[in-house]
Amino acid sequence: MNRIRFLGVAFMTVVVMATGVAGASAAGLTGAGSTLVAPLMANWINGFEIKEGIPVKYGSVGSGAGIAQITARTVDFGASDAPLTPEQAGACGGCVQIPWALTGVAIGFHVPGVKRLNVSGSVLAGIYFGKITKWNDPKIKKLNPKAHLPGMKITPVFRSDGSGDTYAFTDYLSKVSKAWKTRVGNATSVQFPTGVGGKGNSGVTSTVTSTNGSIGYISASYLVAAGLPAAGVQNNAGKFEFPNLSNIEAAAAVVKKVPSNNKISTANPPKKAKIAYPISTFTYGIMPHDAGQKGFLEKFAKYAITTGQKYGAALDFAPLPGVVKKAAQKAIAGL
Repeated sequence: MNRIRFLGVAFMTVVVMATGVAGASAAGLTGAGSTLVAPLMANWINGFEIKEGIPVKYGSVGSGAGIAQITARTVDFGASDAPLTPEQAGACGGCVQIPWALTGVAIGFHVPGVKRLNVSGSVLAGIYFGKITKWNDPKIKKLNPKAHLPGMKITPVFRSDGSGDTYAFTDYLSKVSKAWKTRVGNATSVQFPTGVGGKGNSGVTSTVTSTNGSIGYISASYLVAAGLPAAGVQNNAGKFEFPNLSNIEAAAAVVKKVPSNNKISTANPPKKAKIAYPISTFTYGIMPHDAGQKGFLEKFAKYAITTGQKYGAALDFAPLPGVVKKAAQKAIAGL
């Protein structure tokens, strides 16, 4: 109950922030981007303002919009669950990306009479390709022999805005399905073959909650707050795992080295990560090099990867692995 209350406070703050920000501020900091990190961001902002006395405003507008806004310098920092592409990095003109949080993208579902569900990568790809259209399809029944699956139409739900959740989800599908990689690909926005769109994590959550027979990819914290069940997703060890902290940490534990651009993927980790949740993802702060607000940005980023990590567990954010935290510290020092 305390966890739900904590989530409720965070999401009330997110609703206020979701209206966006007007532009870079000389009095404090402004940021925009990821809806996935928004609940954690709300706690970071509150704690940082108390500690440092520096105001921060954040617009929960989606990773794609966050990248666009920091590139245009209409905010002081962007936030994205998708690392910058080479083209985006070039357009951003000296932006530094800082891995500052770790979580999972859950598979939420709304099927009357079904409280527990297992899915595999091939089943998810089949659903989002529009090839698996009924809940009692033999491929789903094989993974759920004890479930009473109805002959109900499946409604896949996806993000209609540029989204890091979409990046993480399609990164996973591209690694488990050659057909997906070839025909749809991996990006913050893709052309989904079928389904209905929802704007932001809140939009997808609302659509899944209100639509019988639906399934959608949702940031774990939003799914928990909405009380939706999460599907167990089959990993390379053959186990069906959930976006719990230990499973997210297990996925990230395979990261032994971080590249110079800090682009990290934890999707579909190898078989040796026995309990790994296969749709785990890092999320990034994107900050300009030598910005006018450099001092404030350094302080905020340092707060996020140190003190700010304490807020993560209640929101299904796992602590940063040591090797990733060191890379983040190096990136902050390079601002």
